[in-house]
Formats: sequence, structure tokens, C-alpha cells
Amino acid sequence: MKPIQMVDLLGQYRKIQPEVEAALARVIESTAFINGPEVKALEQEMAAYLGVKHVIGCANGTDALQIAMMALDLKPGDEVITASFTFVATVEVVALLGITPVFADVLPGTFNIDPADIRRKITPKTKAIVPVHLFGQTADMDAIMAIAKEHNLYVIEDNCQAIGADYTFSDGRKQKCGTIGNIGTTSFFPSKNLGCYGDGGALFTNDDALAKRLRRVCNHGSEVRYYHEVVGVNSRLDAMQAAILRIKLKHLDEYATARNSAASHYDRAFAGMAHITVPERDPSSTHVFHQYTLKVTGGHRDALKKHLEANGVPAMIYYPVPCHLQNAYKNARCPEGSLPITEQLTHEVLSLPMSTELDEEQLKHITATVKSYFNR
Repeated sequence: MKPIQMVDLLGQYRKIQPEVEAALARVIESTAFINGPEVKALEQEMAAYLGVKHVIGCANGTDALQIAMMALDLKPGDEVITASFTFVATVEVVALLGITPVFADVLPGTFNIDPADIRRKITPKTKAIVPVHLFGQTADMDAIMAIAKEHNLYVIEDNCQAIGADYTFSDGRKQKCGTIGNIGTTSFFPSKNLGCYGDGGALFTNDDALAKRLRRVCNHGSEVRYYHEVVGVNSRLDAMQAAILRIKLKHLDEYATARNSAASHYDRAFAGMAHITVPERDPSSTHVFHQYTLKVTGGHRDALKKHLEANGVPAMIYYPVPCHLQNAYKNARCPEGSLPITEQLTHEVLSLPMSTELDEEQLKHITATVKSYFNR
């Protein structure tokens, strides 16, 4: 059996190696390393795939969130509601801009932000909601968009973990995750479902005027060279990464199918097991399984993780400490105990290996190792 990894980037690369090498050579020969035709082509191809009018490349997913908030002219003292059960970047950019992060709890099954708690957290200072589409499926955008419309709030989708997922509204309409709110953001970090070989990110919007502002903020606040209308940042997706992403975008649905196949294998193996809860599927969203995350109850999580690792199976805890309990973001408004579901999940969640390259032998070893812990 080949070694098991959380994400097998090398195995994935081997299957597209000739295309990647040709694309990189093409960029080097062109010497168009910044912006240029590869970036423009990726933006157009992603826009077509997502069914959105505008895709704007940037340097990384964290920048994408910051640029979105800058383009919406959010100011110090404004409040943004988001989940605490997320990677810190979601909250980091809010604080960097002097905006106040307000944390909402999540749903115990999908791990996505709870619309009912969003509603409870709205104040006159609230300006935006940032739902995080966690682990590969879409948050309840029907409810979130209704709340946003009622209170005249912006919606910035953190779609770093669910690129390619489809959301079905209650009226039957379907839309790609990340294209529903005012702005969608994503990361092309190498381990993402659509990952490059370095850093990269993008923003999505259907609003022409907003797209213009987003591009301006990305480019030092400038539309015409050496003329700067607003304060901006220097955040660009380089051409080599764009060329790689163009290749991988063609395989994105294929990658999602492989991930779902692995998830189904896990589901069957763990069905009915005591102390193990498999990921809940929201019927409104397809799942692209950025992570396959179990809930392990009865105080077994940490010991199971050690057992897996001792038997050649990596496992990760996403996330061991929620944002509202991180030293950088603690505040009296959201003390320990105020987000009970979030805090419970940090003691129960365990993510198993999930990638496009998992084979039957590896999957059998992973599931057998989980079972052997409970059968000792």
C-alpha cells in the first residue's frame, strides 16, 4: 500500500504533469508573469464554470476577503457577523480593517453558520454577514439572503472550502456556491479542491460596478496607471498559478466525484457505529468534501487520532480552538460558553484523509483502523 496522506498533491500532479509542464513553459516563454493572458483566461473560464459575470484574481484567499470588505467600504466601528468555527483568516481581515467581528454559532450537523443565531446578533452597527461554506457544502443561503435583505446587509461568501458545490433554493433555482451573495471569495491554496502550486485567490460578483471597485482595490486603488482614486492593496494572481489553475479547473468536477466516492466508502464503513457520526448532508447543497469530518463522542477523539497516526493514517482537527476563544479575538461580548455548539465541536471533530487519489486499499486500511480502535 502506498503511504496515506491527508491530501495527495503529488499523485494528483502526476496525472496532469505533461499539461502543467507545457503550461509553465508557455508562461516563461511569454514573460507575461503578472496579470497577462493566462490570468484573464482563467478569470473568463472560471466565470463560465460558476455562472457568474465577474471573476477577479488576487494573491490569496485572505486578501480576497479583505478586498471584498474594502470594496464595500466597510469602516472601523461597523460590525460583521461570521462563524467562530472557521480558520482564523475569516476573522483576521475583519479585525485588520478595524471592523468588529461578531460571532454566531453553527449548526451541529453541517457545521455551517446558524441563521437563527445570525438574526440574534444583528445590531444597528451590523453591515455584513460572512457565511463560511465549511468543509465542502453551502451554508443555508435561502435564510441568510432573506435576513440580509430584511436588514439591508451585505453578504460576503467565504467559499474557500466549497468551490464547485451547487446550492438549490427553496423555489428550485440552482446556483454555484460563492455566486449568491454580493461577493464570493475563494483560496487557491495547494490543498484546496481547486488548488495551485503556491498562493492564490479570487473574488466573484454579478455586480458590474462592484467588480470595477474590486479590481481597483486589488491594483493599488488604481484604474489608470499612476492615478489612485482610493486606498488599495497590491494583490495579484501570478500567471504561472493561473496557468496551473486553468488545467485543474477542467478536472474540478471529476475531483469532486472522486471525493464523493471516498466519502461514500467512509459512510458505509462507519454506519451505525457507536461514538461515530458521519458528516451530515444538507439536501439543499451538493457536497464537494474539502474535508471528511467525523464527530467522535464519548471522549474518544484524541485517543482515536493517536491510534490512527500510530497505524499510518494521518488525521487532523479542524479546528481545536474556535476564533472567539483565541487570545487575539477574545472579548467580553462573546465569552467562553456563549457558542455552545461551536465549543462542543472543537472537542469532537476529526477529519480523515480526503483527496482525489485515495484508492480502495488505502480506504479499507483507514476504515479498518478506525474500527480497530473501538474493537480493542
